[in-house]
Amino acid sequence: MKYITEIVIHLPLSEFIKKLNNPDNLKHWQKDLISYRHLSGNPGVEGSRMELIYKMGKREVVLIETILTRNLPHELHVTYDAKGVHNIQHNYFKAIGEDSSKWISESEFRFNGFFMKLMAFMMPGIFKKQSVKYLKDFKAFAEDKRSES
Repeated sequence: MKYITEIVIHLPLSEFIKKLNNPDNLKHWQKDLISYRHLSGNPGVEGSRMELIYKMGKREVVLIETILTRNLPHELHVTYDAKGVHNIQHNYFKAIGEDSSKWISESEFRFNGFFMKLMAFMMPGIFKKQSVKYLKDFKAFAEDKRSES
């Protein structure tokens, strides 16, 4: 499953990237995040890995993030792996004038196992809905300092 989401953030690109690139800010725009920890490599650089734990309903979901390409402020490509799901994210960032930035996120999901394939088939919109929610929550945090935590 593939889709593209995008949002305009009313901040200069450098300020937008500074907020996005700080893992301590994750709690402000990913309300389901319980914790994160660095696993390997130099934090924030290509090849580095981080564990993220989310509360999804009544269960905890563990994601392993791997940075594939880091060419900030223009692009950041990562993968997220969880039980039954491999997610590839290609994120592009563009300045729109002096005071606004556009975040374009190309998402691809690959599913393993009967349950995850069935869920993707029956409810494909939930993945895009969650992606859009994170973009909107980041926008609220970055522009208005509203926090989801």
